[in-house]
Amino acid sequence: MEFSIKLQGNITTNIQGGIATITFYHPAHNSLPGALLAKFSKAIDDAGANNEVKVIMLKSAGDRTFCAGASFDELMSIQDFETGKTFFMGFANVINACRKCPKLIIGRVQGKAVGGGVGIASAVDYCYATKYASVKLSELAVGIGPFVVGPAVERKIGTSAMSQLAIDATEWRDAVWANNMGLYAEVYGSIEEMDDAINTLAGQLVNSNPEAMRLLKRVFWEGTEHWDTLLERRAEMSGQLVLSEYSKNAIAAFKKK
Repeated sequence: MEFSIKLQGNITTNIQGGIATITFYHPAHNSLPGALLAKFSKAIDDAGANNEVKVIMLKSAGDRTFCAGASFDELMSIQDFETGKTFFMGFANVINACRKCPKLIIGRVQGKAVGGGVGIASAVDYCYATKYASVKLSELAVGIGPFVVGPAVERKIGTSAMSQLAIDATEWRDAVWANNMGLYAEVYGSIEEMDDAINTLAGQLVNSNPEAMRLLKRVFWEGTEHWDTLLERRAEMSGQLVLSEYSKNAIAAFKKK
């Protein structure tokens, strides 16, 4: 069965053979505005609660860009703290939905991941990528900082590698680097090769003990029980910073590139 949510961009959940494939799409390089983020976290929650679903795969549409992160148009429109906090809580909610989901989540990163896209790739339990899946945390370059996605990225690749991405905010790190740091489990030369590997693993997981996988997921995420509060505080940091004249000018200049 298939469910679609239409707005500018969309979230689609397809359930087949025990595998829920959640696909997000936005015409601006798969960026994620607030409305789409809300639908995204709900789709993860719904798949996690569906007894028909044994394993979840997160992916985006298209071939070149996995996720361009936050919607620059929406960032530029933020005029008050509460609106800013609410926007960044959208990314926090997606990360927390992945964390709390009782099902194992496979990530499919076919192209470049920026900012929040790196956070999503970090929040899944097992992430595949192609050689085109370079990563960048560009937040500092637009006057903010990767505060909300930071805990997920740091958990996956460590403080040293995360700080390299956060500080050198204009430079891409290639998929090999991300693989070496532990963000990607495997990197493939083509989308077709990656999808074959994903299908193989997903097929194995569908036939694994659901309770064992649920407990394994809980073990993997031990020590993150405070993230509801932590990510809210981080959203407040970003929500405040995005109001500054520095950030507004930097976002406008970045958008023109």
